[in-house]
Formats: sequence, structure tokens, C-alpha cells
Amino acid sequence: MPLLFPQEDASDVRRRYKPDVIKGDMDSIRREVLDFYTSLGTEIVDKSHDQDTTDLHKCVTYIRDFAPGLDKSDLCILVAGALGGRFDHEMGNLNVICHFSSLRIVLLSDDSLIYLLPRTHRHEIHIQTSVEGPHCGLIPIGMPSRSSTTTGLQWDLNNTEMKFGGLISTSNIVTGEKVTVQSDSDLLWTISIKKL
Repeated sequence: MPLLFPQEDASDVRRRYKPDVIKGDMDSIRREVLDFYTSLGTEIVDKSHDQDTTDLHKCVTYIRDFAPGLDKSDLCILVAGALGGRFDHEMGNLNVICHFSSLRIVLLSDDSLIYLLPRTHRHEIHIQTSVEGPHCGLIPIGMPSRSSTTTGLQWDLNNTEMKFGGLISTSNIVTGEKVTVQSDSDLLWTISIKKL
């Protein structure tokens, strides 16, 4: 967070944007960071006994279960720093958004964002051109797509088959403020984000 506010004191920024909860197996958090947030009253949930799920999986479970009676249809979980590191971690994060396909989870990096487009819906994606685009991609995940159709892209798909080892839609371009997508397979939507 301090990097987003370079003109401000880093400690002030960290105090202002304090997490309510830190949850995970605690294998990569530095002791001084843990102590700092503990001193501010952040709840620490140590799940080091659970090595079968990723830290992101643990956190999404926590968020999903936090208010059991709450309608989650409008819930959007933004995961900053989810991309651009170790490839196995990135794949683990993609696995989480597939596992929790009924939740809207957006993976965010310095230069792109990714989210799942479940095959159960026709999707309308509203592009915020001031911060998103123009480069985008659609990638089938879990199984090949026998038929994907889009509007609003420079190279629209028209009942197009996509699969690994064959065609996947990368380096496409959004042409306006709305993209529609329909597919018989779950797809990952990825779009570039502009530097502010």
C-alpha cells in the first residue's frame, strides 16, 4: 500500500489501511510484519496445519463464510498482487477462482486483471476505458470450448473452438465500452490495465 501513496509516510499508510484479518499458513510473513499488525489489533488466523489449500483459498473461504445469511450475489473479492510472481502460485490462484466459481473473484497485478466467466451465463463486460484495455484475452479453463462467441473485440469469435494446443484468444483488442461473451466452457477473461 505505501507504494500507492509515495508522498505519504509508509507507517501512516499501513495504519490507515490495516487488514481486519490475516489468515494463512504464515510460512511467508515476516515476524516484524505480523507483530506490527498484531499490535494494531488485526486478527491473526493461523492455518499452518492446513497444507492442502493455498492462502488465497483459506481467505476466500473466510470471506464466504463470514456472514452466512448474507446474499453473496453482489460480492466481489479483489485480490491484489495475485499475478506476476511464481508461476505455481499464479496457477494456484487461478485454481481458486475456478473452485469458487459462484463468487466473483478478480485477480489483479500491476498490468492486468483476470476473472472467471462461468459457462452458465452470457456475459456483458463493461469496459472502463480510462483504466482498462485495450489488450484482452479469453482462455478456456478446465476443458476445451467447442463454441465461444463474442462481440466488441477487434477479432470477435463466432462459434469458435478454443483449447490448449490449439487456438486461444490472446492479444485481442477491445473496440468499445462493452464486450459480450457466450461459451460452452468456463473462460478466463484477462484485460490489460493502464498505469495511473
